[in-house]
Amino acid sequence: MITSEEFFDKLRLQLEKKLPFVAYRKPSTGPGRVKAFLQSNPEIYKTQDFSESGFVFAPFDAGKPNFHIPAAHSEFLESILDLSEIDKNFSKSSIGKTESKTARKQHIALVEKGIEQIKKGTFKKVVLSRRESVKLQGQDPVKIVQELFQMYPTALVYIWFHPETGLWLGATPETLLKIERNRFKTMALAGTQKYDEEMEFVWGEKEQQEQQFVTDSIMENLKPFVEKIEKSDPFTAKAGNLLHLKTDISGSLNPESQDLGTLISVIHPTPAICGLPKEPAKKFILEYENYDREYYSGFLGELNLKTEIKRSGNQRNQENQAYATIITTSNLFVNLRCMKFEEKQAVLFVGGGITKDSDPEAEWVETQNKAETMKAVL
Repeated sequence: MITSEEFFDKLRLQLEKKLPFVAYRKPSTGPGRVKAFLQSNPEIYKTQDFSESGFVFAPFDAGKPNFHIPAAHSEFLESILDLSEIDKNFSKSSIGKTESKTARKQHIALVEKGIEQIKKGTFKKVVLSRRESVKLQGQDPVKIVQELFQMYPTALVYIWFHPETGLWLGATPETLLKIERNRFKTMALAGTQKYDEEMEFVWGEKEQQEQQFVTDSIMENLKPFVEKIEKSDPFTAKAGNLLHLKTDISGSLNPESQDLGTLISVIHPTPAICGLPKEPAKKFILEYENYDREYYSGFLGELNLKTEIKRSGNQRNQENQAYATIITTSNLFVNLRCMKFEEKQAVLFVGGGITKDSDPEAEWVETQNKAETMKAVL
């Protein structure tokens, strides 16, 4: 375990060398327990079947490469972040909303086209997004991710760099898939509203319907691969200054259905970031969004990491006090609330689920709300 100062110095040095790395904190793992993989060579590693061990960064469109930082060729770091070093007023700051008339007009027209296709029966739901650029004035991305660690205690917070993808930062509230032995966990996350501590929040029919679509689809897609599957009732989850409707889904996999690549192909992209049915919704997105999502709404996370679990042995056997079991775990998250650093600007990616009851103007406002917190760190 190294100090937080040493941890972030190593990240900056890796960035200067232009070598791949990722630093991250998983949701609810304690205040500031951060990890990193620093690749020790400039090789380009990709994965097709997700059988490798390390950290993966995968795109929205499965036709593009999945990049991988292998555990075997990386320095692994772990530290406890000193939260006292972070500006306590940061999470309350905001640069406020900005609005481009052109962007507003384009997004509303896109949503209207999506609603039109829903009414024609092309799909039940489609998730439509846009990108927005914010000028940078020499901001340190490593400092920004420290601020994100402070702001999003219940999200996967990360900074990822790879010469083939560029520099990305994010704070995502959505689990794609967690697998430990034959047990799995995932979630259905849909519906968004801005958090206001002085107001009671109520979920409308549109948000509840959207959330039910997502839950039903995930449950149905996983059925052929599971021995047991169960879900929670929908509940409200807070992520930064936003609220979402969430359903936890978990169960056990069939012994013959534990191939990670197959499971990923079944659930990615999820209805929460693509639509239902998946293929016509995805086709519409690729044809009409008019920009490349790249790794926004893709997924990232720990891939087949081995963990030693120690258990107490028979107390009478002094020579064999503990037994160790090696288990393999994967923790993958949907890449939401993210930004990509380009030359002198940060590109933010925001979107929302569209159903037959969607209001195009309200959908524009939702993307504004989602961009607001990310802009605050810039």
